[in-house]
Amino acid sequence: MEFLVVLAVLVVLAVYGVSIYNRLVDLRNRVKNGFSQIDVQLTRRHDLIPNLVEAVKGYMKHERETLEAVIKARNVAVDGLKAAAADPTNAEAIKQLGGAESALSGVLGRLFALSESYPDLKANQNMMQFQEELSSTENRVAFARQAFNDAVMNYNTACQNFPNNFIASFFTFKAAEFLEIESEEKRAVPSVSF
Repeated sequence: MEFLVVLAVLVVLAVYGVSIYNRLVDLRNRVKNGFSQIDVQLTRRHDLIPNLVEAVKGYMKHERETLEAVIKARNVAVDGLKAAAADPTNAEAIKQLGGAESALSGVLGRLFALSESYPDLKANQNMMQFQEELSSTENRVAFARQAFNDAVMNYNTACQNFPNNFIASFFTFKAAEFLEIESEEKRAVPSVSF
């Protein structure tokens, strides 16, 4: 009889451990799914930027340094997105992506500020279209980032709660990183009015 009680307790503990493990896997997959939504929107944003630069080039011949900075920041952000997409639970890759996106937002902000000095550029139909597309994409990125950060919070909480933390550490579930923008200034969507 004692053997059956011990066996029943062990079975219950095993089932409980498996359910914790499965929940952690589910939450980690939700983090990855949340990041895939960010990936789609940031890729769209990154794809718009070369077209934007091409449209601006003809008008801003004397602003070559700014245009080159936009392209360079875009390329760094694309590389950061690829690294983060490979493993959205890699905290360092997410931090680097956040920094790259902050830098890109900063140089885009400078570009849009400079464009105010070019009335013909502000009235250009292509620029108005890019303004609308980029603004829409920035909003989508913000929503996707919020969903991702919610998934990260749920995953990290589950990994840190007792007794989940034992299962998480045994199976090396690592804490995920929030995708954040470094400063309040850079949190603002770049002004894209022409």
